[in-house]
Amino acid sequence: MRSDRFERMDDNMLSPTRRRHAGRALPILLAALAAGGLLAGTAAARPVAAQSYDLIIRGGTLVDGSGGPSRAVDVAVDGDRIAAVGDLGAATAGRVIDANGLHVFPGFIDTHSHAMPALLRDQLRTARPLLAQGITTIFANPDGGGTVDLADQRARIRDPGVGVNVGQLIGHGSVRRAVLGMQAREATPEELDRMRTFVRDGMDGGAFGLSSGLYYSPGSYAPTGEVVELARIAAGYGGVYQSHIRDESDYSIGLLGAVDEVIEISRGSGITGVVTHIKALGPRVWGESAEVVRRIEAARAEGLPVYADQYPYGASGTSIIGALVPRWALAGAGGDLYERIEDPGERARLVPEMWENLDRRGGADRLMLQGGPHGGRTLADVAEERGMDAIETALALLVEARGSGGGTGLTSFNMNDEDIERFMAQPWMMTASDGSLWVPGEGHPHPRGFGAFPRRIRKYVIEEGVTTLEQAIHAMTALPARVYGIEGRGVLQTGAVADVIVVDIERFRDTAEYDDPHGLAEGVEYSLVNGTLAIDGGRFTNALAGEALVKAR
Repeated sequence: MRSDRFERMDDNMLSPTRRRHAGRALPILLAALAAGGLLAGTAAARPVAAQSYDLIIRGGTLVDGSGGPSRAVDVAVDGDRIAAVGDLGAATAGRVIDANGLHVFPGFIDTHSHAMPALLRDQLRTARPLLAQGITTIFANPDGGGTVDLADQRARIRDPGVGVNVGQLIGHGSVRRAVLGMQAREATPEELDRMRTFVRDGMDGGAFGLSSGLYYSPGSYAPTGEVVELARIAAGYGGVYQSHIRDESDYSIGLLGAVDEVIEISRGSGITGVVTHIKALGPRVWGESAEVVRRIEAARAEGLPVYADQYPYGASGTSIIGALVPRWALAGAGGDLYERIEDPGERARLVPEMWENLDRRGGADRLMLQGGPHGGRTLADVAEERGMDAIETALALLVEARGSGGGTGLTSFNMNDEDIERFMAQPWMMTASDGSLWVPGEGHPHPRGFGAFPRRIRKYVIEEGVTTLEQAIHAMTALPARVYGIEGRGVLQTGAVADVIVVDIERFRDTAEYDDPHGLAEGVEYSLVNGTLAIDGGRFTNALAGEALVKAR
């Protein structure tokens, strides 16, 4: 974990002090006027009259998030805001950061993160694995999951605080489960009204949209019309619909049908649709990315606001249940799956369908266990050790892990490079991690939770040139800020919130690997979250400067 570089710092090294004084607006306005109205995207920088700020970042190469070209300018911060962007040679500051030879970016926005449960644990509240990647904001409760009590979650974020900003989504699967449990049927009108109330309450509390996991249970039991009705509620608040689509392979309606469903939900509800962690999962659908792109482009040409996000890895992450168990086996009261496993007749139906699902994933040697005593080993390895076939081994692992909550997570190697790169090159593609945070020694997670954002830049910009640096930064900052409606973030311009990172681009890289997934990313020299230094000179300050974001109405 490179403890020599990332060590605890004393309180007196936390800077700049966050100040929310009422008179901040006037000096910011004067600085902007003195700069000739210089904002992000202006080609030429003009000198700003002498002014004093809390902090100035001098001499860096600014990539402001807008997608425009990089340029050499200074950035001034007062309190939690960007006070000026331009040639600040005459200005003074309580703290000056020399950014010569470094790049200055807006803080990255992770549109799909499973880090929320970990951020509420004392060991991980400071969010070091996120900050080390340049992330300053995440969206919680993806895939239709998370709590339906967003007020309680928001209170736990705020007291005693977390290291990054958190925007909340209200999960369709959680809402459905609260009303119908795991029943595999359509909702009655009364039940649908109760679900509408849950979504409305979440949006009233400041949620940024509705998430769904139609691939998972109980979301998979919902017809499209149900989702359209709930999406209409979120759309009325300017929210988005983010979906782990019903099928990323050919489990049910197929990858293309599932993308069409997102488009249909957007068309039917008026909501912005996001195909989250987009992929062509498994050899059976490799190459279908071209048709997915064509269909999304056609929807956008129609005027529908449809987008996607992606993590830059060839492996996905799920569980034995998510990857192999058919959804009918999960329906009903709690514990039905295990009763079905033990029932000879039900098991005889279950096993062949699990073999079919294993084939969709490319075989047992492509599935790496994430937790429990077998973390880091493939299902094929464990099966060989036990002298059993892969499906009998998977069922045994499920039974052994029952009640423990661990041991059945999977890293699934099931994508190809051509699809990854085709998706990544699209102008409507955002970047996400889909990552969880784990304490070293507790499991063997997918490395995306520790390295997705630097990997996107190192591998796909610097090494392979799939996109430009400016496009990659745009996909991580201004684009998600616009799609999700995060006001004042995503672009470095005067008046914006001071979520800023200063990066040594030559050293910016992920160190987390599939066989060693806890390595912290390298190369972020400074990170400001709401104007407070969370990384200072490559060292964590342990500041809990993040905020529970609330969508503006």
